[in-house]
Amino acid sequence: MPENAIESILQEKRLFNPSPEFAENAHIKSLDQYNELYEKAKADPQAFWADLAEKELHWFKKWDQVLDWQPPFAKWFVGGKLNISYNCLDRHLTTWRRNKAAIIWEGEPGDSRTLTYGELHREVCQFANAMKQLGVKKGDRVGIYMPMIPEAAIAMLACARIGAPHSVVFGGFSSEALKDRLEDAQAKLVITADGGFRKDKAIHLKSAVDLALEHGAPTVEKVIVVERIKEPITMKEGRDYWWHDLKKTASADCPAEEMDSEDTLFILYTSGSTGKPKGVVHTTGGYNLYTHMTTKWVFDLKDTDVYWCTADVGWITGHSYIVYGPLSNGATSLMYEGAPRPSNPGCFWDVVEKYGVNIFYTAPTAIRAFIKAGDELPNARDLSSLRLLGTVGEPINPEAWMWYHRVIGKERCPIVDTWWQTETGGIMITALPGAIPTKPGSATRPFPGIIADVVNEEGHRVPDNAGGYLVIKHPWPSMLRTVYGNPERFRKTYWDPIAPIDGEQVYFAGDSVRRDEDGYFWIMGRVDDVMNVAGHRLGSMELESALKSHPAVAEAGVVGTPHEITGEQIFAFVILKNTATPSDELAQELKQHVVMEIGAIARPGEIQFTEALPKTRSGKIVRRFLRQIAAGQEIVGDKTTVEDPTVLDKLEAEIAHKRAKAAV
Repeated sequence: MPENAIESILQEKRLFNPSPEFAENAHIKSLDQYNELYEKAKADPQAFWADLAEKELHWFKKWDQVLDWQPPFAKWFVGGKLNISYNCLDRHLTTWRRNKAAIIWEGEPGDSRTLTYGELHREVCQFANAMKQLGVKKGDRVGIYMPMIPEAAIAMLACARIGAPHSVVFGGFSSEALKDRLEDAQAKLVITADGGFRKDKAIHLKSAVDLALEHGAPTVEKVIVVERIKEPITMKEGRDYWWHDLKKTASADCPAEEMDSEDTLFILYTSGSTGKPKGVVHTTGGYNLYTHMTTKWVFDLKDTDVYWCTADVGWITGHSYIVYGPLSNGATSLMYEGAPRPSNPGCFWDVVEKYGVNIFYTAPTAIRAFIKAGDELPNARDLSSLRLLGTVGEPINPEAWMWYHRVIGKERCPIVDTWWQTETGGIMITALPGAIPTKPGSATRPFPGIIADVVNEEGHRVPDNAGGYLVIKHPWPSMLRTVYGNPERFRKTYWDPIAPIDGEQVYFAGDSVRRDEDGYFWIMGRVDDVMNVAGHRLGSMELESALKSHPAVAEAGVVGTPHEITGEQIFAFVILKNTATPSDELAQELKQHVVMEIGAIARPGEIQFTEALPKTRSGKIVRRFLRQIAAGQEIVGDKTTVEDPTVLDKLEAEIAHKRAKAAV
């Protein structure tokens, strides 16, 4: 790879140190302390995690063995007994936290609700007993298809309490996607709502459940429905029950089941580029410990904090950093039903101001939307309560990082740019905000206990500043245990692609990455998103960052398309800011801008201006569809992963029109 291309993302030399005041009050106070922790964990991972497990969690029975590692299958805290619902609720009730806010909820229409730890415990116990009344037993799988309301978290904690693994399906997924997931998990019960509110609209959910069950998912026996939007729905006699009716007769006394550390806690489906979605299996003890510790150290959590992760509980981010991680720590976790929308594009800043949010964790996609909406929206609110900012879901381009730092953080809030996956269960590479200086665009260093490296396909470590594959060399507590019902897919997807290193199998993250001379990790994107142009590897993320550094560009999606001479050529889909107008002149200017940022090898072959890009509900660009559209191919694959599938039709039409015009 040419030197100027390597430097494209690594030329970022700005370094931001934690303020002395922040560091002094942080859990991890210095780079020396981080390095000491990291080396201690690396030297003896089992002792490191065992010590934390003993100090930080409640166990009904201590484990017999810290780790049973039969590559690629791991068991953590073997023989230990605990319950994550107990760790999130019961153990706080004997302290002052009984009357502390556990969940603050804000609905999109403006309604709100606060549940203390005592109140949340009562609600969870009642609902757990309601499920038992309907015949749900330990080991039964429960589907959850909900809007962002407190009952979603209550349902998850109630399932965990009685040992019924939950499978949360994001409320924006179609009935077909819901059916596929319920069938694969062989769910016995579905918990849903009549609907929810999002972007100034009522979203209907119960009707999607009805359709899914009409066409499949024969193992589902009962459906529980929360009344939210209060619009007429069909209730099937003997199958469907109202949540509020079941609560009337349910006892608030429900002791937590003593779960084995390796009992399944949940199955969460993540889409692959081909084939049916993968059911990622997470178990109880290791996941509880890892989400607890990452929440505590990455967000430097204090008992006085109001903590807000803007994700949906339908995603792993919502599981780990809205529900289980924060509540295990006794934190106040804010849930918001809505999203920035035409009637209130500044709603996030209203929520920060209203509740005095201290920690704000969101996606780079959202940050770029905030930038496009204008500085005047956050500047009109009081954001002085914020003390820490975070990003999740994809790498953040340096210019968006700087805007976040300057406009939202007022240049005083550390930013933790976190890399992790559904499969990892928790944050893997991140700054610890009181200890690690940050670089815009880099996830910085691995979390203590995580042995990350950058290698080639043969498993050989690549030099600093050279691209390679991200691997994790040693098991960690919250790692996925298998793909539900398909251990062979688990092995082939996550362990077989990279040759063993020193005789040991390593976890293949599927991401292309570089490590710089300071040991900082720079995520380039998915391996599938790395293109080969005339023998040079270029990452979609670095090209998109280059385009987004131009003042006219709001968003970009870059893919490779087949080229008879160079193998692949670069095709860029570009969304302009409101202040810019598409033109051939601007397209040429953007191509030259990329050359200036990266080098001549990175010049886009084609630029297509557009109004929108196909994204998942969590804000990730679905580049496999962009590749098909750019190549003029028929779109194949599961379109239900795209938040607005009509974007695909519009892009196809735009490309077809452009090429027809060029052919004349």
